[in-house]
Amino acid sequence: MSVVDSNNEGFTGTDAHAVNGKLPGADAHYDLVVVGAGPAGLAAALEAAANGASVLLVDEHPVSAAQMGNDVPYWFGGRMTGAVAAKARMIEQVFMAEPLFEQAFDAGIDVQLGVYAWGLWRNRANLGALPEAMLGLADEERSWTVGFKAIVLATGARDLALAFDGWAQPGVMGAQGLYALLTRYDAFAGRRLVVLGSGDLALDTAQLALDKGLEVAALVEVADAPQGDAAKAAALQAAGVPIRCASVIRGAPSGIDGVRAAVIGPVSGEGPGETLECDTICMAVGVVPAIELLDVAGGRIVTDSARGGHVPQALAGMALPDVFIAGDCAGLGHGRDAAAAQGRAAARQALGLDVATPELAANETDRLAYRQAWLRALVAATPDTVHVCQCEEVSRADLLGVQPPQYLARPEKLGCRSLETLLHDGPPDQEQIKRLTRACMGACQARRCREQVGMLMAMGANLPIEQAPRAGWRAPVRPLALKVLADWDEAEAMREGWDVWFGIPTQWTPYRDIGTEREAMHREALGGNMHL
Repeated sequence: MSVVDSNNEGFTGTDAHAVNGKLPGADAHYDLVVVGAGPAGLAAALEAAANGASVLLVDEHPVSAAQMGNDVPYWFGGRMTGAVAAKARMIEQVFMAEPLFEQAFDAGIDVQLGVYAWGLWRNRANLGALPEAMLGLADEERSWTVGFKAIVLATGARDLALAFDGWAQPGVMGAQGLYALLTRYDAFAGRRLVVLGSGDLALDTAQLALDKGLEVAALVEVADAPQGDAAKAAALQAAGVPIRCASVIRGAPSGIDGVRAAVIGPVSGEGPGETLECDTICMAVGVVPAIELLDVAGGRIVTDSARGGHVPQALAGMALPDVFIAGDCAGLGHGRDAAAAQGRAAARQALGLDVATPELAANETDRLAYRQAWLRALVAATPDTVHVCQCEEVSRADLLGVQPPQYLARPEKLGCRSLETLLHDGPPDQEQIKRLTRACMGACQARRCREQVGMLMAMGANLPIEQAPRAGWRAPVRPLALKVLADWDEAEAMREGWDVWFGIPTQWTPYRDIGTEREAMHREALGGNMHL
């Protein structure tokens, strides 16, 4: 690596401490790695194996009880039974819940369950020292990397969370979390639900609950009419499930095990509230494409109202050279068969085979407008003291007032600061707000607050959500215990010069070398004379 010191004209040399060629390679290698064992991921893995490729299929389910407690990857809301702590039983349960796993094993696919994908790195602009593209993986005990010729991200979608009074207690959860506990895990602890929303997601969630022998007290919808398939809505109503339109949740009274009821009332704010007894409130207003790995790999992310917000620019297929996407992570959401078709097409494209591109189209519904209607109704119906960020205890008032959380000191001079004052510098920047308020900096990695914080900022700035800068993801994109990273270390060749910041000219000379022959050596070899 050649370096030029702009402060010392004429100096050009070779940086002996550059990391190029010194980073260790991956621990294992495959022709194709597939992340996510849903319909798209399984179809991709099976298609690749059928064409002779060596395939690794990883899926984080069953996630540990600790991760579930952080609402990762779904909003589980503390409504899982104690069975989730039995890892071996959960692996068996997850395996039995998906018949295609048996086909995958028979096809010679390396299937690894309970394994988190937490980072994806590839050489690109400003990152050129990697020996190969690598995926970071971890379980509860260790972390490792795998290399690949191509990778398919079939990471699905996660829950959209919106705050209301009482939402931080056990029993408030998302539709994805409920679906997983009822199907993959068979470990749901609730009995009677109130479902928020009336789109197809909410209607399907309520029907699944009924099919599993649960009670559904009502669906609650802020719009004047049900938003989903009319036949599905009619079937629920015929089964005795009311759909309360033009209504919003005002709060969730607490009991010994969390939620004991939902208080709803008219969106207009007029009239008394109605109390619906329940032990679970399931938010089914929308889901969010899981773009974390693609984002950290440098993929192009855009805002698309019809696809659910921040999504890959590509509808499906190749998102980056050797990085392909399929299924709900693209925000298309057309069901299992469509996801499987996308998975097969992505695998064939990744292997350089002929492929008939599946018909791709986004939902015509403006999903962001629907979510913002819900947010406006909740803002009007609930106090500003509600925490929009549970982990860091940031209230809605403090977020819009750009105040530090309650547990930090609040200097008097911060009293004049607000979102309005920040707008003089341009559109509200979620990364900046994060640093000023600590919103979105908690253990859930903003899965419960990222989207609503962005929408609140856009609302406060009177801007379309598309014009508000989004917050990016950084590895690790899953919470990792320090013990799983404890045995990671630099290679010996890297360690030789780490204390001089890889020998970049004009940076610094270690204190122990100042006044010694080594200081002169640094100045001569590196062209710098700066001390810290």
